Amino acid sequence: MTGKPAQLAAGIKALHGLTQPRFSAPYCQSTAMSAGSQNERHTHQGRGILLRCLSVACFATMSACLKYASADGVSAIEMLFYRSLFGMPVVLIWLTLGPGIGAIRTRRPGAHLVRSLIGLTGILTYFNALILLPLADAATIGFTAPILATILSALVLREKVGIHRWGAVLLGFIGVAIVVRPGGDALSHTGIMFALLSALGTAGVAITIRQIGGTEHPGAIVFWFFFVCAIVSGIGMIFYGHAHGGMTTIILIIAAIFGASAQLLMTMSLRVAPISVVAPFDYTQIIWASLLGWVVWASVPTMNTLAGAALISASGLYTALRERRLHLERLASTLPIE
Repeated sequence: MTGKPAQLAAGIKALHGLTQPRFSAPYCQSTAMSAGSQNERHTHQGRGILLRCLSVACFATMSACLKYASADGVSAIEMLFYRSLFGMPVVLIWLTLGPGIGAIRTRRPGAHLVRSLIGLTGILTYFNALILLPLADAATIGFTAPILATILSALVLREKVGIHRWGAVLLGFIGVAIVVRPGGDALSHTGIMFALLSALGTAGVAITIRQIGGTEHPGAIVFWFFFVCAIVSGIGMIFYGHAHGGMTTIILIIAAIFGASAQLLMTMSLRVAPISVVAPFDYTQIIWASLLGWVVWASVPTMNTLAGAALISASGLYTALRERRLHLERLASTLPIE
């Protein structure tokens, strides 16, 4: 008997199908490609880009919902609690109808705990930034995450960072200085601090995922992150939880659904396309943030915000494109010489 549950299952399986490569070896390791396999590669990259853009749109919508709820006195810990409580079912449905619940099995619980605590810190500070800053400014400062990831990769992973990447880092920080407009109509200093800490947390998550992503299924990474967030925020609700009106609660639930969807779509995008291909599309968030800020709060980004966003985005895009070029050069150097 078919009905809505069956239709929902079919729909989610179809979405999950976007993440399943249909060729045996990862394209990034292939040393010889036919024209057909090249077309297939471009198709998968297109799917990855689509999934990433959907993820960014969902994340921006979640952010707008949470900022709207903050006007009713909702704290960051409450935002995290609702996101974890009502986002977890979305994750479980995806796991059940996709890779299976068995995907959450892990031999590295400690690594998941570290990744989850770093991510939890990043998301809590981001929620506080949303409360204190305009939506577009919070999003723009958050774009410094790739810049900070470059610094962390040099300090933590001991990666060699050349003059080009350090130049991009400098350009990004010039963009941040323009956004925070010191000496002018300054933004909340506390809000800026939270936004930068959030970007640092996001960068830290990127580093930890690079360390565990080779052995851990994306479903496990997402599930254990939500699990840890649910426990920590549940404890926090004992001290910071308050009753809110029905409309505010509904908005928080909607935000949780969009937040979980954003997390899953982002993870799925990385399964079908290299991060160097999909990451540049994260910068489309400034479009969504500006649009939602204008529609909901009649807030128009300042010239400082737009100029700073342009520099920060240019910094991140240059880094991503250069990393992609270097990656392709390394692959080319491994080809057998006939």
